[in-house]
Amino acid sequence: MTPILALLSGYLLGSVSFALLIARARGVNLREVGSGNLGATNTSRALGPRIGLAVFFLDAGKGLVPVLAWKLSGGEPLAVVLAGAGAYLGHIWPLYLGFRGGKGVATLIGALLALAPLTILITAPFALAAVLLTRIMALGSLGLGLGLPIVSWLRDDPPTTLGFTAGAGLFLFWTHRSNIVRLLSGQENKLGQKKKTTSESD
Repeated sequence: MTPILALLSGYLLGSVSFALLIARARGVNLREVGSGNLGATNTSRALGPRIGLAVFFLDAGKGLVPVLAWKLSGGEPLAVVLAGAGAYLGHIWPLYLGFRGGKGVATLIGALLALAPLTILITAPFALAAVLLTRIMALGSLGLGLGLPIVSWLRDDPPTTLGFTAGAGLFLFWTHRSNIVRLLSGQENKLGQKKKTTSESD
């Protein structure tokens, strides 16, 4: 039962949408802005970069807290990983919001900061470099998804951690499938560019 409880606790916390709550408090319906996604990028678009950054850290906290809690309480490795997986899935498919959430990048980063800090700290700069060079957020997210299992494997992370980095990292390609279509057609927006379509990642 412990792994199930870990997964459920992570999922329930991950389902809390700080982006939606903050936007609603400011009289903004985030579903009607930009991509309509409940994540940091769309919050930045609607409410400015400072609030978007705050949402990023809050979403990362949703991943970090359950993993850290189960880790410090002496939970078995599988339970610790499932707590992070639950938070990640909760952000993407939130229970309280009709299973329509964000794309999971910040929550995944938070979970990995508690689970495998060196793996995410090695991978993240490459993803950030992709964003800085191209000004396309989606490329950074996809770079993160691709790099995570590679770095995790090279670092010889435990099998449960490697399984999570591989599964969650590659799942970013699914959550960014619409971005991939726009990238292939040359329609993906760049940071600071006037929006042409619903794009960018959360």
